[in-house]
Amino acid sequence: MTQRRPGPLQWLGYCFGRTLPESMQDWVRNDLVGDWAVPRHLVRSMVPFLPIFAAFFLFPGPLWLNASMTLLGVVLALFYSVAYMAQNRARRLERHGLPPDLENPKARKRHEAERAAYAKLHGPHPATKN
Repeated sequence: MTQRRPGPLQWLGYCFGRTLPESMQDWVRNDLVGDWAVPRHLVRSMVPFLPIFAAFFLFPGPLWLNASMTLLGVVLALFYSVAYMAQNRARRLERHGLPPDLENPKARKRHEAERAAYAKLHGPHPATKN
C-alpha cells in the first residue's frame, strides 16, 4: 500500500489542528511516531506562529529590536511546543482514529530491552504487571 501525502493546503490545515482523511492514516502515523517525529513536530508547531513572527518586523524601531522580539517568540513557542509534545501527539493520534499511546517501534524495542536488562540485574520492576 502506498502512503498518501497531504497536499500543501491539507498540510497547513493539519498544522492548525484539522483532521486529515482516513486514507492518509499511515502518513499521520509516520508523522507522529516515525523516526523524525520530533523535528517534524517542532516545524509543524511553528507554522501557526509565522504570521505573528512576521508581524514583529512591522513594529517601528531598529532591525535588531524586531529580530530580538522574533527570537524571543520563537524560543517561547519552541519551549511550549516541546513541553506539550506528548499531549499534542496523543490528541492528534486520537483524532485520526489511532491509539493515543502509539509509540515508535524502535523506541518500544529499546524500552523493552532496557526493562529486560533491568529485570536481569534487579528482578522484575515493581511497576510492571506480571
